[in-house]
Amino acid sequence: MRRNHLIAAAGICLALIAYATLARLAGRPALMGHSEAYWIVVIERFSAYGLLGFLLSFLLPGRLALACSLVVAVAMGLEVLQALTPDRDPGFLDVLQKAAGGTIGVVLAQTILAFLPRPPA
Repeated sequence: MRRNHLIAAAGICLALIAYATLARLAGRPALMGHSEAYWIVVIERFSAYGLLGFLLSFLLPGRLALACSLVVAVAMGLEVLQALTPDRDPGFLDVLQKAAGGTIGVVLAQTILAFLPRPPA
């Protein structure tokens, strides 16, 4: 049952990230309004992908490379799809921020998992 909750949480997180990335600029959710400072946008990206990486890492315990690859692939894929939205502009720096957040989330979760007791085999 716990795994189903993790799958649902990761799916919801991915859906919200996809919506925020691909929605028109006027419909995009904003933390502090549409005139927010750039550093707030960076924190939003970093933390959203950090949460996604954290959840994926708990779904894939012990598979650091796979979890990191999935997060980076999502970041790159959504950024490429953003080029199809007329009022949005994809950027390489955006991909780096998202990939860094996701990778930090994966590493943090894998570190936590390393210290959790394992059930007997």
